[in-house]
Amino acid sequence: MTGYAAAARELPGGALTVEIRAVNNRYLDIQFRLPEELRAIEPALREVLAAKLTRGKIECRVALYAAAAAPVAPELNAALLHQLAALNAEVLKVFPQAGSLRAADVLRWPGMLGADTLSADAVRAACRELTAAALEDFMAARAREGAKLKDAILQHASAIEARVAGLAPRMPAAITAFQEKLNQRLRDAQINADDERIRQEVVLYAGKIDVDEELTRLKAHMGELRRILAKGGAAGKRLDFLMQELNREANTLGSKAADIEITQASMDLKLLIEQMREQIQNIE
Repeated sequence: MTGYAAAARELPGGALTVEIRAVNNRYLDIQFRLPEELRAIEPALREVLAAKLTRGKIECRVALYAAAAAPVAPELNAALLHQLAALNAEVLKVFPQAGSLRAADVLRWPGMLGADTLSADAVRAACRELTAAALEDFMAARAREGAKLKDAILQHASAIEARVAGLAPRMPAAITAFQEKLNQRLRDAQINADDERIRQEVVLYAGKIDVDEELTRLKAHMGELRRILAKGGAAGKRLDFLMQELNREANTLGSKAADIEITQASMDLKLLIEQMREQIQNIE
């Protein structure tokens, strides 16, 4: 199913946003657009999304925006500066040949300039929380869309059931019409045929055009369709398979068509089934 959701949070020194987009796909395909500093969190985010989603081409986009710098002079983090000096001295005791930290290295050290600098762990934790929040909104939006799709599919199902119900009474009329046509052809050809021979031909014809089995299966499939929709949950793949079965029965029905009415009914059924199939492609 298609869908979109976003979540944002203000952080010390910047802002973090998470967007989730989805388009239809038979399988689950998750792609990420992450800043380099958050690339390590991708497996965790993938696990969060895969726990709730089973179909669709999903794009999760994370953006980290730095806040506009205030026009004030930066301040050194004195506590961190002394810690670095102590650690540098300890390292030099063990490795005297190692070079000491340069001023540029110290100034680039995370958290050295400004007390508002957010740690990488804090950003990653916020990213996981925002992704979970955006996913909840995403699932809610898809649930609303799913309810609308369910109503549309049920309308098509009712139309199919009505069409199927009208076919069974057509069969006796079709057989009677064939018998009358056969008698007329024999009379036109001036051929005498006994009643037993005509009955045999009618029985053979009735067997060829008998669609009772197809109609019974169509009714059973429609019952299964309603059961799946009533149960809820991830049903796209099951419904997709059911559409294949419905289409097979509709094709068989058309191949056995005894009159124009049954032929038209078969075409109507295939059209309705195709409309349902298109809707079902949007269901997870």
